[in-house]
Amino acid sequence: MNSQGDSNESVEDEVAGRKLAAEFDHAHQELMGTLYYIVGNTEEARDVLQEAFLKCWRNRSTIKGIKNLRGWVFRIAVNTARDHRKSAWNRKRQTLPDEIPVVASSKAPEQELMQDEQVRQLRSAVMQLRPEEQEIFLLRQNGEMTYEAIADAVAIPIGTVKTRMRSALRQLRESLGEAR
Repeated sequence: MNSQGDSNESVEDEVAGRKLAAEFDHAHQELMGTLYYIVGNTEEARDVLQEAFLKCWRNRSTIKGIKNLRGWVFRIAVNTARDHRKSAWNRKRQTLPDEIPVVASSKAPEQELMQDEQVRQLRSAVMQLRPEEQEIFLLRQNGEMTYEAIADAVAIPIGTVKTRMRSALRQLRESLGEAR
């Protein structure tokens, strides 16, 4: 074994680990929002986020070759959430009731209730999308990713990304009563 090679690998792993941690810190709210939509409640979204971070951490040595770290992180998180949602164990248990995180607000209680209801309606409409449309919508809206970055992260043509996004938006407008 070459101690110089081992030293370089440990330095690269350390740099990759710092980049990864910084990306998770920077995208925390967007990741939680995306995962919340997929798994259905805050506690499970936190669990999935932690699992996604561990998956990314175990593969941090590949970060050097990744062009879009944010896209890679979101892709792993979305896939982890899907796996979580599909698991047999999860299907058998009851999810916690939908909850909206409580945040101090200067809004009137009526405004907060209306906003909470709108969030519930939007969440319900997003959950009715086909999984592939849901993924594109959440990566674009919560992940703030460009169509090119989504195409790269999901490994599909950009035209397919745009088609799925248009379809998702059309269905959401119809579901929310905003169809023209």
